[in-house]
Amino acid sequence: MATGTDNFRILSLDGGGAKGFYTLGVLREVETMVGGGPLSDHFHLIFGTSTGAIIAALLALGYKVDDIYKLYKEHVPKIMKPLLPKRKSNALTLLADTIFEKKGFTDFKTDVGIVATNYDTKIPRIFKSNTNQSYTLPQNFVPGWGCAVSDAVQASCSAYPFFKKKIIKPPNEDNFVLIDGGFCANNPTLYAIIDGLVALKTPPEKLRVLSIGVGRYRTPKRNPLNPTWYANKYPGMKFFQDTLEINTQSMEQLRKVLYRDLAKQIIRIDQAFTEPEMATDLLERDPEKLNLLRRRGAACVREYEQQLNELFA
Repeated sequence: MATGTDNFRILSLDGGGAKGFYTLGVLREVETMVGGGPLSDHFHLIFGTSTGAIIAALLALGYKVDDIYKLYKEHVPKIMKPLLPKRKSNALTLLADTIFEKKGFTDFKTDVGIVATNYDTKIPRIFKSNTNQSYTLPQNFVPGWGCAVSDAVQASCSAYPFFKKKIIKPPNEDNFVLIDGGFCANNPTLYAIIDGLVALKTPPEKLRVLSIGVGRYRTPKRNPLNPTWYANKYPGMKFFQDTLEINTQSMEQLRKVLYRDLAKQIIRIDQAFTEPEMATDLLERDPEKLNLLRRRGAACVREYEQQLNELFA
């Protein structure tokens, strides 16, 4: 848990599949700015959706950014490679179970919010760690509904229909079916701010938010020599990706309207790249392109250096 400050710091991480390499580039520079220690020491609350949920959970467990990058570098291409949803989901399950083992929400070093979508009710299902994050009936609150971190992260990443739906079996509850959190909040910043202000009762003047996207890119050209071309031939792939981007931007616009008085306390890093060589999508698995995303994420932090120094002051 963050110490040594009167301010309440929130870190919010967007979804975007393999484009999470951009997020890791940004976080690498942020971690360096705060002295190189775990970012869980500098944020009171970390929210994440989909790929952002993986990173958020690992950060909240005390992982360093470079260690997360090594995991992404090794495993993301393996998860994105299979064409069949079942094989993608199986690869994700194997990785999540291996990394998170049997860890639960009480193992986090700071408070978290992992965003998924209930497939049946079509409403958000957010896994939280702190009783104080509950809006109603806190006496009934169970961190993460008693689920393992692995299950929550898999649910947040279940980009249906390209991954299988995730069936969750919480203790003392009926099963429920979850899909990717990007359907309800691919950019979870607004949810995180509401948690900070309403549930955790943070005075508005004490709130500080760092919101990180995955970057915005051109659609890759249809080239049979490009492995992602075949994935983009899936019916609905472009519609799915457009849906996530529309969700991301609409949540950002809503956040700006509702919390315009907090504009100077919120940093949003999510650059647009128009160069042809930057064209990519959420199923990217070319190691060179993924490394390029990471480098671009790191480079863009320079534009926000003064704001970030103020955030961590």
